Amino acid sequence: MKTILIIEDEHDIADLIAFHLRKEGYRVLTVNDGISGLEMARAQVPDLIVLDLMLPGLMGTEVCRTLKQSAKTAVIPIIMLTAKGEEIDRVVGFEMGADDYVVKPFSNRELVLRVRSVLRRAEPENIEEKVIAIGPLTIDVARHIVTSGGEEAVLTTIEYKLLVALAERLGRVQNRDQLLKNVWGYNYIGDTRTVDTHITRLRTKLGDAGDLIKTVRGFGYKMEEG
Repeated sequence: MKTILIIEDEHDIADLIAFHLRKEGYRVLTVNDGISGLEMARAQVPDLIVLDLMLPGLMGTEVCRTLKQSAKTAVIPIIMLTAKGEEIDRVVGFEMGADDYVVKPFSNRELVLRVRSVLRRAEPENIEEKVIAIGPLTIDVARHIVTSGGEEAVLTTIEYKLLVALAERLGRVQNRDQLLKNVWGYNYIGDTRTVDTHITRLRTKLGDAGDLIKTVRGFGYKMEEG
């Protein structure tokens, strides 16, 4: 049974989300402020977090950023839940490490489908034993371990899959729609900039190895040695 943590200060909304997720067979935990949410996430390490943006005590963006900076909690998928729908708010959420973004008001069916999709993307794949080495970058595909210059890089699930998608197609340009399909598994309508945000974060985490990821202006990205 997958465990989902809901961090939402509006009790009625939290209870409604919890009701529908429990109907789908999930184990659900709920808290109503950012600090308690952060503590619960660290203690329970749930399979997914539904996180409101506007929270008392600690903003949802700060909760997300803090969780994504810790090796213990970085791999937990996060769906950001907020009343704000402007593009800048979505970008900020993705920059903090959110895996998906749902705007209030939303249908319960939509949220359940998003939860299923994000959890499916986070499932480990049955893959062969292999190591990809490109310059200072090493990817142990079977163990999901990435090192840059000998130092391990702590990546989220999306960042890891994005890196592997680029590394496995070394030298080949991939446009944003291809990456959304291959990495996210479905398209964010009007949100191809999500890829740009994650590429930026991935480059930063990889340090010098981040220079291996090249921008092909007007098209997309490729990984290239040298």
